[in-house]
Parts: sequence; C-alpha cells; structure tokens
Amino acid sequence: MFSTAATLCTVLVAGCATPENKTPQPASAPAAPPAVAPAPPVPAPAPSAAQPAETNAAASPKEPLPKGFSNAPQPFEGSGWQDMFDGETLQGWKETAFAGHGEVQCRAGAIFLAMGDPFTGVNYTNTLPTMNYEIALDAMRVMGSDFFCGLTIPVGETHCSLIVGGWGGSLVGISSLDGMDASENETTKFMTFEQGRWYRIRLRVTTHRIEGWIDQEKIINVNTQDRRISLRPGDIELSKPMGIAAWQTASALREIKYRKVDGPAGPPRKGF
Repeated sequence: MFSTAATLCTVLVAGCATPENKTPQPASAPAAPPAVAPAPPVPAPAPSAAQPAETNAAASPKEPLPKGFSNAPQPFEGSGWQDMFDGETLQGWKETAFAGHGEVQCRAGAIFLAMGDPFTGVNYTNTLPTMNYEIALDAMRVMGSDFFCGLTIPVGETHCSLIVGGWGGSLVGISSLDGMDASENETTKFMTFEQGRWYRIRLRVTTHRIEGWIDQEKIINVNTQDRRISLRPGDIELSKPMGIAAWQTASALREIKYRKVDGPAGPPRKGF
C-alpha cells in the first residue's frame, strides 16, 4: 500500500517539474469531439379522428340540402309584388322569442327554421298593410311531421294564422274564427304534404274576406263579416303582427313577397 502511494507521488512530482534549461511547452489542445450527423427530423403524426387537423370553419362542408331544394320557384301571379326577404340575410326579420326555439339561419337563398321544442319562427320587422293585401311564399317541410308553415298576419286590427300541415302533418286551416281553431271551423282541410318539396302558399286579406291558395288550389275562401277573428291562445301570439313559425318541425322558407290589392280575387264561397 505504502509503495504504491510513493510511486504515485513520484509520478505527480515529475509531471509538474520543468527543467531550468527548457522553455515550458503549452499543453496540446484537447482533440475536438468527432462530428455527429444531425438526427433526421421526426415527421409530425398524422391527425387522428380523436384529434382532427385544424381547419378553417368557414370552409367546412355543410350538411346536404334537402331533396328538391334546388327546384326553381314558380312565377308569381299578377304584378306589384314586393320582396320581403333578400335571399341572403335576415335583414327585416328577427327570430321569434319562442321558449325552446331552434336555430334560424339563412342559407342558399332560404331561411331555415331548425326544429324547436315546440316552436321556431321569425317575425317581419318592417311595415306591412293590415287590409287589402296579399302575401305569398314558398315553404318546405325539411324534417318532422307537424305544421311547417304557420303564417300569422294582420287582419285590420286583429290577427289570424294560416296553418299548413298541422295536427299530425296534413291539416290546413285558419286559426281562429269565432274562437274555433284550424281544426274546428269551415276552413278545415286535409292535404298530403311531401317532405323536401316546395309549396307556394298565398293568403289574401280584403274587407270581409280571407282567401288562400296552396300552389294553384284555392283552399280558403271565407266571409269574415261579423266574424270574430283571433289567434289561438298561446305562444303563437308572439308571431304578431306578421310572422312564420313551425311546430316541432324543421322547415325552409323562400320567395317571401307581398303586394297591395283592391278586392277579393274571386266570388265568395257559396253559403257563406
């Protein structure tokens, strides 16, 4: 043990001594470490279903339009029609404040009313005549089985609604006449409505008369003289003075127009 330590001390002293007749030489620089090639870049993992790649939401595809949506509208009969919907925005309209209403959006030239619980609708916010006028629009049932167009309009100082496709999907009529709603008065009618098909709905209000059409068929022709015209009590009253609503049904609306008229379109219904 001692001999080993002595030997180690001798080596250390010898390494530190410098002879007087020699210039000290600097210690040689340590060798540079060998070059190491950089590691190749690790490719980014492909996006998975759980972590989708970031996209521009505005460019995301939208759900398909209903069948028959692109079918061109029929021409409007007569002249003097004024647009109520610009086909692009809700300018002149607002969402009706129904509790449980669905989303309202403009898309592809139409107003879409998503299914509500129970109502979804829109109100017209511009001025509309209250007498001697006609209003028309195209409406489509997109999904659901109840009324896809509840058209509420002014009739002088009061209001009424034309219900299209209610009470299980087929009933048409005016609510209300003398307190009787669309399923109880002489305007009650049953029709078959296809999903994904446009229907031209037209309603004409003149002194002592309400007339209505679906496509070319006249479905309403009622004498309102000495009749009590009103809305069915309930949430539909939020559609005043003019609004369009759907009940537990998704619908689409387009080509909404009105014009002033000077009288009924035809003779009164026999017996009324």
